[in-house]
Amino acid sequence: QVQLVESGGGLVQAGGSLRLSCAASGRTFSTNAMGWFRQAPGKEREFVATISWSGGTTYYADFVKGRFTISRDNALNTVYLQMNSLKPEDTAVYYCAAAATSTIATMTWHYDYWGQGTQVTVSS
Repeated sequence: QVQLVESGGGLVQAGGSLRLSCAASGRTFSTNAMGWFRQAPGKEREFVATISWSGGTTYYADFVKGRFTISRDNALNTVYLQMNSLKPEDTAVYYCAAAATSTIATMTWHYDYWGQGTQVTVSS
């Protein structure tokens, strides 16, 4: 059974940091691009960041550029999202996903596997 399990979410004050992790099991995703998305209450799920299979290419949504960093450790089958300078508008459920391709991908339909999500709440 393939699973993506996110962890590291929580409550943080504005300006603080969190590091999300996404551990994959059931198969290796070392040849797949990975991504992070988020969904706030009443809003559609939106792209946050993506990383290529090797980690050599990354791409971010404009609203997180310079604040968030995506990385991966293929030996551990894990992808990370380091979030700094958090803002109240970053509050959302954050989802990890594995793409069908090896190159970066920004659309939800590019992704075949999804985690259950982890809540991030940023207080003002």
